[in-house]
Amino acid sequence: MIQKTQSFTHVIPVLHTLYSVVIKSGVMIPTSLFRTVYDCLMKLLILPSPYSTVARSTMRSITMEITTPGSLYLRTVTAEQNLKKEHHALQEKVFVLADPAVFSAPLEAAVRAHLEASNFLWDGPTMERNVLQRVLQTGLRINCQSSRLAQALEALEEPMVEKHFQEVVLAVEKSLKQGAEGRANYLNKLQHIYRDILSASKEDGPRLDPGSVSSTAMPFPGINFLLWREEEDLWNLLANFACSNSASVDEVEKDKRDSVQSRDSGIVRDLNDGDDAVTSPVRNHAPAISRRNGYKNSSSADKLSLLMEKMEACPGSSPFLDENRGRHTARVVVLGDNRVLGRLSRAYHSIRKRESKHLILTNKLNIRLYYIPVTDGDPSLSSTGSPCQDGGTLSLSSLLGRVDPWYNSNINSLGAAISKLAGKQANKSESTVQNHYLLDTLCYYLRCGTQPVNVPLYSVKITRSSSEGQSVVEEVFVSHLEADIPEFRHLKEKLSKKASVWLKKPIKVLGAVISVSYTKISLSRRQVVDGEAPMICGVVVTSEPAALTSGVNRLDVMFDSLNPVYSSTIKTQSITIRMLEHRTLSVCLDKDSRRTYTGVQSLDITPCLDPGCDIGSPRPSVPIVDFSKYLDKALSLPIQTFTGVTV
Repeated sequence: MIQKTQSFTHVIPVLHTLYSVVIKSGVMIPTSLFRTVYDCLMKLLILPSPYSTVARSTMRSITMEITTPGSLYLRTVTAEQNLKKEHHALQEKVFVLADPAVFSAPLEAAVRAHLEASNFLWDGPTMERNVLQRVLQTGLRINCQSSRLAQALEALEEPMVEKHFQEVVLAVEKSLKQGAEGRANYLNKLQHIYRDILSASKEDGPRLDPGSVSSTAMPFPGINFLLWREEEDLWNLLANFACSNSASVDEVEKDKRDSVQSRDSGIVRDLNDGDDAVTSPVRNHAPAISRRNGYKNSSSADKLSLLMEKMEACPGSSPFLDENRGRHTARVVVLGDNRVLGRLSRAYHSIRKRESKHLILTNKLNIRLYYIPVTDGDPSLSSTGSPCQDGGTLSLSSLLGRVDPWYNSNINSLGAAISKLAGKQANKSESTVQNHYLLDTLCYYLRCGTQPVNVPLYSVKITRSSSEGQSVVEEVFVSHLEADIPEFRHLKEKLSKKASVWLKKPIKVLGAVISVSYTKISLSRRQVVDGEAPMICGVVVTSEPAALTSGVNRLDVMFDSLNPVYSSTIKTQSITIRMLEHRTLSVCLDKDSRRTYTGVQSLDITPCLDPGCDIGSPRPSVPIVDFSKYLDKALSLPIQTFTGVTV
């Protein structure tokens, strides 16, 4: 099928599914079949991205497995399970953050029980035995007696298991470095380890039945689940992971010295001294801090690292670039509706801003963002009188589903299943089945969701009036901004129920007069248009990513009048709105009533710039290529999908 041009749109789901099944099941794949698939994938390299990108990544995995049988399994398990390794120290961690606005107490308990069950299935020595069994069995094939090896491994004491495990890890890493030339030495080393294990086992031990050989199927990764109450929690989780896996104690101490100074220098800790480890385990153990004016100037090399990070987030980039950089991987999964993505956009922007001052995470972590839409389906969540009262709280998941149908089939349906978990908790049999479905689908997403869809972020400068004068708030939103004039809110609701009134008599008061300045998007050119939108009662701004418009990122701005005849819509990338009368706006971001601002006099909306793209002016003695001029300097939220954006 993959050789037919008209079928290439199905290539990515097929490759992902085959990869997931093969690496999970432990089935022995003949080398001849690997080579046949490799030859087929070669023909896919002429296809546009992301098809060619996924094919190239799959080819690289096949090459690894042909030259070093068992290497994919070993690297995946040791990284996901954080097994101690002397010769390959890369690790992964999965953080699942749920929005408390969506997750009720019963739903939180149900999801936590399903996800965290994977943390208690295996212990370290059992994992190491399974890795030894799988790698030796895959490498030696007919020269390996599986049942006898399983019995010998079971009889080995833990120190010997650890010793042979480290030997296998070293053999795999040496073989991968040497390439095809090291295959013979690798297989010889596996044969030597196999014989040592058999000779070390007790001959009088209990014999295992051939059918009782322990399963070497891919285990679930350890999952850290928590309600995301504070945006700082994400930074603290990532900083803890980065610092706990630093190359040396000196490196950790250096990071702390660079990040922590006395209170007199204007530095404020992220954590309160009174945080309780029981009620807030994340914030209690975090060494991370925030600075006001104490950042040291970042070096040119640090800024280039941020540019490389941005290039890796581009659609079509290979995930193996990360592996070559030798960094741990933090997989952040957010559960919720548009509101949790709004919170993620703010946290992500804050991380990029911190890293532009001083690198703490970028050189140590690959940060991968995943999104599973979950909603409670209750419109009463929006507080009364809030401008965020309309539907469409899953518009971003709908966008990702339209861009990537495979995401729509697997992940959007998973979100619907999660919403029903609380009601099924009492039924133990259904709960067990659902547990495997949830973990299996999540793991499939984590392992095969390699292609990002970049959702643009927008900055909004909010000028508010107060008794002390004007104050300015700088915010970020990802999908939706809604502003209305409170004085007209009830009138609008009343008139919307009587649409026929417009046909009987005209309405004298249509709204308030505002001043609008925006950059118009046209096919021929862009021009600045200054003018007034008379008599509006509200404004709705929605993001239209380039992934859907097949062009540039844009904003759809709808000016709402009490008389629908006078409502209008413009398409732009930036806009400034000012009130001209003695009235103010109430502004809500990303349909989140927790992010509502009142008393707003003006709004200035522009594409959010990536702090990591400003490399500044380097010193003459340090030559540097300004790669930022070749990149889009706008900041986007890279959400991992299966297909990414097709070109």
